Amino acid sequence: MRWKNRRRSQNVEDRRRRMPGGKGKLSIGVIIFAIAAYFMGVDPSTILQMVGPQVASVPDQQVSTPSANDEMAQFVSVILADTEDTWNQLFKQMDRPYQEPKLVLFRDSVQSACGYNSAATGPFYCPGDSKVYIDLSFFDELDHRYKAPGDFAQAYVISHEIGHHIQNLLGISRQVQEQRGRISKEEYNKLSVRLELQADFLAGVWAHHTNRQHQSLEQGDIEEALRAAAAIGDDRLQRESTGQIRPESFTHGTSEQRARWFTKGFKTGDLSQGDTFNAQRL
Repeated sequence: MRWKNRRRSQNVEDRRRRMPGGKGKLSIGVIIFAIAAYFMGVDPSTILQMVGPQVASVPDQQVSTPSANDEMAQFVSVILADTEDTWNQLFKQMDRPYQEPKLVLFRDSVQSACGYNSAATGPFYCPGDSKVYIDLSFFDELDHRYKAPGDFAQAYVISHEIGHHIQNLLGISRQVQEQRGRISKEEYNKLSVRLELQADFLAGVWAHHTNRQHQSLEQGDIEEALRAAAAIGDDRLQRESTGQIRPESFTHGTSEQRARWFTKGFKTGDLSQGDTFNAQRL
């Protein structure tokens, strides 16, 4: 992906530095429990929020801008700037203002408006403060554990979380959240899958438009994104974790679904094609 010498977003908060005396982290047992909860269809952040205050205090973290010699942080800043360019333009076409989100870099653990989160949660978007949170070590895991290396694979992860910000601005996330407790857990999981697949579609829309504007994609980039999407499909993660696949507990969609909806967004660049909630085929 061609990204160097491009505009960097000013909406990046670097919280990776800790104040002296900052207190510990979650125990390995708690993190493993949170990961296990994910595969059972439970949001790990819910577990971490419940146990976090009991097992550790949240470390104090300073906020700064990324160092100029921190290449990975600078890459993230460029990708965020690209999403700002794309979504400002598309929201303008809808006669709506685009509220740019912040992207927070953290190490090990972080406090957000959504509660206490460990790096084990993975990258996430918090609608309470309109911020995306990423521990950059996740990209190493994406490369080595999930065999999905490449800078555009990493860009896909960021743009997917920005997709959740778009859903929040459009009120889609709220409509889904309002169904929690009103319908069965299995039915709510199905809504969650549709929400996540739409975020994959929106990531594809971003890729379509940023490539038209910057000619940033190189040969193999889309394949990198598709490998990343497939690597974190519910079916693949469950098979690798437990050897079994339980579709009723899916919350993000299968590998095939995630890759297909990203591809649809990339090929069309058309927001009207991304209504996963009324799609007959997911």
